[in-house]
Amino acid sequence: MQAKYISYQETGSFSKLVLDYINDDEELKAFYSYRPDMAGLAEAMEKRNFLGDRKTLVDVLKAQYKDITPNKSVTKNIELLSLENTFTVTTGHQLNLFTGPLYFIYKIVTAINLAIELKIAHPDKNFIPIYWMATEDHDFDEINHVSVDEKNISWIQTTNGATGRLSTKTVAAAVLAYKGYLGISKNGKRIAKLVEQAYLQHDNLADATRFLVNNLFEKYGLVIVDADNPLLKKQFTEIVIQDIINQNSSKNIEKSSKNLEDAGYKTQVNGRDINFFYLKDDLRERLVFEKDKYIVNHTEISFTEDEIKAEIDAHPERFSPNVVMRPMYQEVILPNIAYIGGGAEVAYWMQLKANFDFYKVNFPVLLLRNSALLIDKRSAQNLFSLGFALEDIFLPVEELKNIWVKKNATVQLSLADETRAINSIFDQIKLNAFKIDKTLSVSTDSAKQKTNHLLENLEKKLFRAEKRKHKTALVQIDNVKKRLFPNGTMQERILNIAPMYVNYGEDFLSTLIENFEPLGGDFTLLLP
Repeated sequence: MQAKYISYQETGSFSKLVLDYINDDEELKAFYSYRPDMAGLAEAMEKRNFLGDRKTLVDVLKAQYKDITPNKSVTKNIELLSLENTFTVTTGHQLNLFTGPLYFIYKIVTAINLAIELKIAHPDKNFIPIYWMATEDHDFDEINHVSVDEKNISWIQTTNGATGRLSTKTVAAAVLAYKGYLGISKNGKRIAKLVEQAYLQHDNLADATRFLVNNLFEKYGLVIVDADNPLLKKQFTEIVIQDIINQNSSKNIEKSSKNLEDAGYKTQVNGRDINFFYLKDDLRERLVFEKDKYIVNHTEISFTEDEIKAEIDAHPERFSPNVVMRPMYQEVILPNIAYIGGGAEVAYWMQLKANFDFYKVNFPVLLLRNSALLIDKRSAQNLFSLGFALEDIFLPVEELKNIWVKKNATVQLSLADETRAINSIFDQIKLNAFKIDKTLSVSTDSAKQKTNHLLENLEKKLFRAEKRKHKTALVQIDNVKKRLFPNGTMQERILNIAPMYVNYGEDFLSTLIENFEPLGGDFTLLLP
């Protein structure tokens, strides 16, 4: 595949905050620690004060991988985490069914490529790409479906607990439907086999996801972390206790959020008084403080201050950070220097820096994940035959149609010259009328306005008539836009890896590895 790069601005698909961050806007500097470039990463390494325990991290990872026998690249990277000169670059995501939308894949590739670039720049150090599985998330409705060629495949299941602990006993129907789409080609059979092994031979969603993602990316040394673990949680207990009792994160994040909004940016998350859930196998409910008690919402479970301190100490695995505190948990247990996320993630991390500073936990480099649009051969040919450049596809469909019609019209459609000439005549009439009777100038203006309105309507009629003569080309524009922007949104936010893998196999992933530039600051267009 070939790659072409365009600015994020040209896509019209990214927020003001993201664009300002990429462009090093002064307004945002108070909300992050280091620039997303090699100099910023080097500074983050130099200042990194790792609070976690490397041996515990390695031991936990070895235990989590014991049933899937990772290749040498993964095994070596896990061992390297025990060394003081080893750092991680991390991306995180929910356990979406069959990996979910393409941007999940793009996140991981960005992390892998950043680790490679850092190793080249700092050969005396080690850099491990990490996929942090959001195993404690409980929003099953967000992850239980996948889109393949405008068809939705869903996993029907009821749960209120952590999705990582969810049994895979009821997923067989979804697997069968997915396999039906994949077909009998060599590529289709390969990924179908992986999906079968992942979801039908593992007991829970965390293990299934680990198996599938490992098989897709193990040759690049990706290490997958499930932080729903008592040994890892134990390292976070001091902050958990402080934050639940004193509600520090609530105050810190509220202030940062207000500052961001005052600077003209939208905030992504809202902190709560207590930013932790109480977690058991079939339960993940918010902790709230009422009448001098710490209450597990929608249950009869409650604690006094002494009791909740004892519970956190004895069972740290039962306290699950929400979206506000999860990033801090990550930075406590990993020797991390960079977090890779989408635009919304970069935005909400900026709400958190003051809280990191309060707890004296290092804030990582925030890096926008690579984004891409794969333009299939048919769509590319359509665009070129219509006279458009590839980047024009980001324009609204009506704008594309208008551009095409104006370029290919048999007559001049704009009445701008005629309108200017008529307005000039009316100005002369107004001048003459004013000399006769001052009040007549109002009548002249009214006549001029009505005439302009008639000309505008006539121009629209001319345009519509011309459009009717080019129905075939306009339908082509509609079809290309629908193919590349399913449901009217970015391809990477809707499509699953399945069609890409069926069509291109391993070449699709290797193309991403070859062409994504994590520090490039551009959007990637891919052409087969």
